[in-house]
Amino acid sequence: MNRTAAIHRVTTETDIQLALLLEGSGKAEIATGIGFLDHMLVAFTRHSLFDLTIAAKGDLEIDAHHTTEDVGIVLGQALKEALGEKRGIRRFGQALVPMDEALAEAAIDLSGRPHLSWDIAFPIPRLGGMETELFREFFSALATNAALTLHLSARAGENAHHIAEATFKAFAQGLRMAVEMDPRMGDAVPSTKGLL
Repeated sequence: MNRTAAIHRVTTETDIQLALLLEGSGKAEIATGIGFLDHMLVAFTRHSLFDLTIAAKGDLEIDAHHTTEDVGIVLGQALKEALGEKRGIRRFGQALVPMDEALAEAAIDLSGRPHLSWDIAFPIPRLGGMETELFREFFSALATNAALTLHLSARAGENAHHIAEATFKAFAQGLRMAVEMDPRMGDAVPSTKGLL
């Protein structure tokens, strides 16, 4: 099984090409023009064991907002497309990931109902050239466009880099679990409604 998606989205603010393979090996080719976002997306790819290619051009002369949000939109769309009817998947995933003093938790339901619960605070407003408030925008856009329920929280942390990286890695591990095929599920959709 190769669950894949390829999307090219163009607006007046961004031009994003993205390819996603769920049955990957953690291979990442990421170029968004935002160094810290690239770093987080490489970590996400490595720990989800997806293969992910992103080439994004955005209006970075303004700020990083449009590019960050639109990458979240396109990644969410690709995830939704790659999952299709979600037959045979585990559906739920969760992870608790430490990074030194930081501890981040992710809980995911591939429910078809978009929702983000965010309980993460950063001690500084920027990491590299990226505003830390944009992480919430990224995950909100992703959750909405993938139609998934996502709870993210930082249980501990003092270093903003560690908090962000633990969050992306927790999301990666939880999502990896949620999209996995469950041999006991067979070809069924994991819902009493028969549809997700």
